[in-house]
Amino acid sequence: MMRHLSVALPFAAALALGGCATAVPPVEVTRFHSNAVAGWAPGTRYTVDTAPLGDAAAMPGTAAPSLEWSSYRGAVERQLQLQGLVAAPDGARAPLKVRIGFDRAVHESVGKRSPVSVGVGGSTGSYGSGVGLGVGINLGGGSRRMADLQLSVRIDDAATGQALWEGRALTAVPVKAPASQPSLAAAKLAEALFKDFPGESGRTISVP
Repeated sequence: MMRHLSVALPFAAALALGGCATAVPPVEVTRFHSNAVAGWAPGTRYTVDTAPLGDAAAMPGTAAPSLEWSSYRGAVERQLQLQGLVAAPDGARAPLKVRIGFDRAVHESVGKRSPVSVGVGGSTGSYGSGVGLGVGINLGGGSRRMADLQLSVRIDDAATGQALWEGRALTAVPVKAPASQPSLAAAKLAEALFKDFPGESGRTISVP
């Protein structure tokens, strides 16, 4: 029995430590677009509306975007430029207008029991390890604070105001995780949103 314990305890400890590491979750992405998107030539210019998308109370040109919104703007512009679009100089006209919005909401998440466990008497865990331990170890955690993150982008025909492409990317990460920091969150969501641009219209996908 002592020999079994000497083998099993390090194994259980390794599982417990593995349960503490939280992988960055995938991003759920949904996009809609018209056929006009396919006609954008490399070098097509765009401007970014300084009123965050979804801020109905803000009048154009009067909004004061937050630093976090600025992080999202920078991440989105990087992706636009990777698609061959070019930012118009300040004050210049452009055929495309880009609107950017983000949302962050914090909630409590109740931990779930891990599918990997060491059960009473052995051979009761998910993998049937049969180590013969007389204890049960729950590798799940308790409740923790999670941040629901969402990035929304809309690209309009500047002349008509008609939406040509719009998309939404969302994920949830622990509040204390590095991935919840504005710069990292913005980069991850923007990259996922513009993956395989323009994407399949009307379909929701999961991007690792």
